[in-house]
Amino acid sequence: MRNIIVEEIKQVPLVEQNLEIVERKGIGHPDSICDSILDRVSVELCQEYLKRFGTIMHHNTDKSLLVAGKVETRFGGGEVKEPMLLIFGDRATNEVGGEKIDVARIAIDAAKKWIKKNLRYVDPDKHLRYQVELKPGSAALTDIFRRKGKVLSANDTSAAVGYSPMTPTEEMVLKTEHYLNSKKFKKEFPESGEDIKVMGFRKNNNLSLMIGMAFVDRHVKDENDYFRKKEEILERIRQFVEENSNFDNVDIKLNTLDTRGRGVDGVYLTVLGTSADGADSGQVGRGNRSNGVIPLNRHVGSEAAAGKNPVSHVGKIYNILTHKIAGEIYREVDGLKEVYVWLVSQIGSPIDQPAIAAARVLTKPGVKLEQVKKQISETIEKELEKINEFTKCLARGDYPVC
Repeated sequence: MRNIIVEEIKQVPLVEQNLEIVERKGIGHPDSICDSILDRVSVELCQEYLKRFGTIMHHNTDKSLLVAGKVETRFGGGEVKEPMLLIFGDRATNEVGGEKIDVARIAIDAAKKWIKKNLRYVDPDKHLRYQVELKPGSAALTDIFRRKGKVLSANDTSAAVGYSPMTPTEEMVLKTEHYLNSKKFKKEFPESGEDIKVMGFRKNNNLSLMIGMAFVDRHVKDENDYFRKKEEILERIRQFVEENSNFDNVDIKLNTLDTRGRGVDGVYLTVLGTSADGADSGQVGRGNRSNGVIPLNRHVGSEAAAGKNPVSHVGKIYNILTHKIAGEIYREVDGLKEVYVWLVSQIGSPIDQPAIAAARVLTKPGVKLEQVKKQISETIEKELEKINEFTKCLARGDYPVC
């Protein structure tokens, strides 16, 4: 029997609270680049291991640093003086039964493919250098992958928490970044880089969005052109938010450090559409949670899901699964306002047998916990029973990690 706890919480739902703060780091933010690439490295390693050995071998590619390069921004187009440096870390099996796996090649190829797909102005051969520091794992952790059993054992004692539903503020912050980095938007506003950060601040039902957007200097003729294009983009953002939300008032600000009269020094210009080209380094785990936002009012875990192996590392499995289970409970069980789910692992125990699986729910008026407790427990049981299928989805990269 699994150790499942279901409790009722007494609190004001977040959507009804007076204050809410939510952040989203876009796909071109240096932290998001690290998360996305290192998770893609894990996916590519999984596919290589499965193809050659029929099983996923030990790896955790969840340590990375993107060291900013050096550029000279100029109206009409600047130049890259020094390339960025992407450092890959932690552990990956590089030999099985005497057969070598070219871990470094797989990692670098995965990075280059991701960059070509997602960063329009970054040439992965010209604008980046690569340093692969993926070493073989410890004997104790690699042995987990050689043990028999229906599911693998957890390789760590860890905890994760997920929730459902997302609030309108969380959804608006997420939707806004997705819209600004959509192909349609980039086609209309090619000067908009992929490095976009959205900070949402709700007071009562009034929303403020503070947006940082890297402009691509080759598409900006001069200072006046910059501010004209900035105003056009700002107006389009206002239109999008008003059409896709029901807030009483919406205040939107864009690139608030800008100062007229200071030329390139007074505006947010990049050469490659990301601040990593010459200003800001990035790291795995400093960006969005696994549901795509940084929700400052919520319970959150400390683990980074990106890059961890998908079959035994609960730092990845549970971080994503808790959100999935919370969502299933909210959709399947009537009478709930908010759902929070915790999973706590014990190193060495099967990942489908957490030390604790806990759900805390906020019920609607007139709904008693006893009416819904059994269905909530059954939903948790059902999702844990399917954990093997879930890990296969993770190995294919079906779930985003940031």
